[in-house]
Amino acid sequence: MKATQAERVLAYIEQFGSITQYEALSDLGVMRLASRISDLKKNGYPIKSEVVAVKNRFEETCYISRYSLEVTADG
Repeated sequence: MKATQAERVLAYIEQFGSITQYEALSDLGVMRLASRISDLKKNGYPIKSEVVAVKNRFEETCYISRYSLEVTADG
């Protein structure tokens, strides 16, 4: 059975530690990462986001969200 986009996003986070919109698009072909993150949260996954500063191709500072699994006390 083919994995859903949300399942692919979750697997990516588990393998690489986090994901950004750029990584979701370029590596997974997922255009609506925030929606897939919302799906995962609704299914009980403890996803956290942080805003990080990056430089665009014009060397301007831009802010993007980086999503990862929240570390809980039980593992």
